[in-house]
Amino acid sequence: LKSITKEISPGSIVILSEIHNLKTHHDKQLKFLKSLYKNNSSNISVGLEFLYFPDQNYVDQFLNDEISENKFRTLINWQSQNYSFYRPLINFPKKSNGYTLALNAPKSISSKIARQGINSLSENERKLLPPNFTLGQEKYFQRFKKIMSGGGHTIPEDKLKNYYTAQCLWDDTMAYYASEFIQNNPDQILIIIVGDFHAQYGGGLPDRLLKRGISKLITISQVNIRGLSAAEKRKTVLPHERWGVR
Repeated sequence: LKSITKEISPGSIVILSEIHNLKTHHDKQLKFLKSLYKNNSSNISVGLEFLYFPDQNYVDQFLNDEISENKFRTLINWQSQNYSFYRPLINFPKKSNGYTLALNAPKSISSKIARQGINSLSENERKLLPPNFTLGQEKYFQRFKKIMSGGGHTIPEDKLKNYYTAQCLWDDTMAYYASEFIQNNPDQILIIIVGDFHAQYGGGLPDRLLKRGISKLITISQVNIRGLSAAEKRKTVLPHERWGVR
């Protein structure tokens, strides 16, 4: 951990993934941030998948101690208990001379796309899409399709396309706001906290950042190997025969 965090320089973006409901992953994310702060003199910012870019003003008010945490959670509509996993990550930039960023597309837009397709968006809703938004690569779609079809469920092709479009919107929106931030704040290091599917194998968030001009990029994919055999652990972390390197 020390050697990794020492190598990260200002202007870099680090994607640090998680399984959302696994507390040990959030503990390790905080451990990573602390190590980065200790071993690197740069300013450290944190961007989160679970914060939506129209709420950035509320995030800023909270980080500047202008509103209470309860008021903040009410304004961003985050009342679930899993907020406790993210509290130290959201607050970390207070002491690292950084910013906390709301990166994702608003739920209202992604949910509407998932239900009715992208053509259902109004003109005003389309203005909330990232510039030059496109769908991800075919291999990413196939991986998404495999996950969505788990458990023997068959999803109609049109519905699957809508779900995939919403997935791509998350990736590209996060990539757009992250790339805009780091290009305007080259003295910062930005750590993006995101679900592992967005980070692993390719086609998701890392690809979108590269397409938006980010060259200093590190991706760390966290996995859960508890209870697995030695062979299963190797299979989890080694390159996949179809999807490539994790």
